Amino acid sequence: MTELKLICFPGAPNLPIFVANEKGWFKDNGVTIDLTTTPSSTYQAENLANGTFDIAGTAFDNVVAYSEGQGAVKIEPAPDFFAFMGATQIELALVTAPDVKTVADLKGRSVALDALTTGFAFVFYEMLARAGLQKSDVEMVPVGATPLRWEAVKEGKHAATLTIEPFTSIARAQGFNVPQTSTDLFDAYQGGSFAARRSWAKDNAAALKGFIRGYLAGLEWTLDAANRDEATQILLANMEAIKPPVAPKVIANLCNPRSGLTPGAAILNDGVATVLDLRSRYGGAGSLTDASRYIDLSYHEDAVKGA
Repeated sequence: MTELKLICFPGAPNLPIFVANEKGWFKDNGVTIDLTTTPSSTYQAENLANGTFDIAGTAFDNVVAYSEGQGAVKIEPAPDFFAFMGATQIELALVTAPDVKTVADLKGRSVALDALTTGFAFVFYEMLARAGLQKSDVEMVPVGATPLRWEAVKEGKHAATLTIEPFTSIARAQGFNVPQTSTDLFDAYQGGSFAARRSWAKDNAAALKGFIRGYLAGLEWTLDAANRDEATQILLANMEAIKPPVAPKVIANLCNPRSGLTPGAAILNDGVATVLDLRSRYGGAGSLTDASRYIDLSYHEDAVKGA
């Protein structure tokens, strides 16, 4: 039995991991999971690079950013990160204070982001551009992961942030606005992925495939409508921030492949193209088109064949 140290962003997309842990499907495939939730993308990237963690559930854009030396923190040498499996298309929602009704209303206001050059910041830049605003029209502040950003907006420290479930439904229930989402902007967007270091994966291929098989079992069970009630209870038990009144909406969004978990944990080619296009336009380092630099699906393919 191999223990894998996994670091993910806090949020409902971790449900297949909770399920696979509870059902024993990771152990059935020779691995145990030590799950940590990250306070920020920079903490996650630094500690994946230095080997503190083996696997990260992270934005696909983070894999690209740090591979290209464009991350929010400089890591030397450039880490050999790669995405070995998809996770979510994920809907990023712009949650705003009750007095902010449109994206244009953010002019002159402050916005909480995870980091300014990685993750989902470029989605927000695109929202600004389509609303006729420049980045200089708003004050953007790096705050960290979604729970921290949501608390900052709820407390009135900032006028807006980007959220994922369950924080989007929680915000709506408390009277905050959602003037725009990523699904309003893009037909496809590769939001979440699972990543590791190529060197680690080569030396730990059997354990990595065991993780993939366990996760896929949890994912398939989660997406089965017959398990919806039990899945809701598992989510509530693992995320205290979610309250029963908003749980059905959270689960519905999570199980919708347009806004949540991707069946089969596939990497979406069109979604990858969207991420690379945004980074090409807002990352400041020219055109990025070769997705194979950031993805190796061979471990996923072998895990599926050997399941």
